[in-house]
Amino acid sequence: MNEFLLYIGRSGLYLSLFYAFFLLVMRHTTLFRFNRIALLSGSALCMVLPLVKIRSVEAVLAQAGELTMVSASGAAPEESVATAAFPWTGVLAGLYFLGLAAVLVAILVSSGKMVRLMKRGTVQKLEDCTLVVSGEDIPSFSWGRKVVMSRMDLERNPAILTHERMHVKCRHSLDLLLFSVFQLLFWWNPLVWITRTELKLLHEYEADEGVLKEGIDATQYQLLLVRKSVGEERFSLASGFQHAKLKNRITMMLKNPTSGGMRWAYLALLPILLLAMYACNSPKSQEKEAEMAVQEGPAPSTYQVTVTDEPALDEDAVPFQVIEVKPTFGNGDANEFSKWVNSHLHYPEAAKAAGKQGRVTLSFVVDTDGSVVDVKVLKSVDPDLDAEALRVVSSCKEKWTPGMQDGKPVRVHYVFPVIFQLK
Repeated sequence: MNEFLLYIGRSGLYLSLFYAFFLLVMRHTTLFRFNRIALLSGSALCMVLPLVKIRSVEAVLAQAGELTMVSASGAAPEESVATAAFPWTGVLAGLYFLGLAAVLVAILVSSGKMVRLMKRGTVQKLEDCTLVVSGEDIPSFSWGRKVVMSRMDLERNPAILTHERMHVKCRHSLDLLLFSVFQLLFWWNPLVWITRTELKLLHEYEADEGVLKEGIDATQYQLLLVRKSVGEERFSLASGFQHAKLKNRITMMLKNPTSGGMRWAYLALLPILLLAMYACNSPKSQEKEAEMAVQEGPAPSTYQVTVTDEPALDEDAVPFQVIEVKPTFGNGDANEFSKWVNSHLHYPEAAKAAGKQGRVTLSFVVDTDGSVVDVKVLKSVDPDLDAEALRVVSSCKEKWTPGMQDGKPVRVHYVFPVIFQLK
């Protein structure tokens, strides 16, 4: 569930950036059809982007050594346990799915009302759509290939039928159906609701443009819009003739066409999304972190801890990444050494009581005789944790099978992280 909530959060961030760009830059252009396609395809892309990883290797671990990790777990102090015990993930998941269910119910109720209204009307087959004529005084709307109108509007205002047939021709109801998926998944994001309103407004712009291209007088059509402006949209998935943004529609009819080159403005959004993706992808090691339980071992001995900023490779020590034949531990590979270290780690009581945790990064060399030598601390966390990690790795008496270069055994250098985590 953590992964799903993280995915929804990242997708919501990318959608917010995309919709904010549209609202600030593209919403006032006359590229109606292009903006429709861009909104839907861009929304789908924002749902794919969280699945793309653009960085995955941690630089400090790439210097040398097998990229394996071991972890030591201990009981957290009482106050830490109490804090961690609260099920934040479950609460957030419950709120999320509760909101999703509420939006779904609202959509289904609205759709049910629309279907019932369609069933009460008289059906007429036209060349490009099905006309449903209602005896009730209702606002005209279209859904799929059906146009619903009151008998009065059909007889007195034929331009309304032309307008609704444009909605059918452009398949605007399919846009709203697809966008309802984003509306459900990201109901918590206010920009999704604002953009949905803008998408419906794009539909009205495109239908108005189609009506005027049919030869209907622009002035008379605008007067009709004013007369029919009183009322409200009843159905969330339908395209209606009446629309609250009347001033915007009339302004857009009078506006000069936007240059087609404005389409390239969407490319300005790419570096912004890439930067957001980089920020949302934390560096990870190449290998899976081992998270095994710690067995109780002997009390830690006292070790002198020396912290160094550099691995300080000997001239004859070969980095693990470039060695021809890699050294192995026991009957397996270097991962077996991770298991061995983990089985001998003992969480220091002083560090446990102080709530200390983190990753201690060690450096060591597998010598030509298979022994572990030159163990150093590259990255310190806490003196007690450093000493414990150093104690265990330095105490290894089991021999490795040494690495081979040009058929000869050579010294091999490792960078080895040890994770201490309180639970």
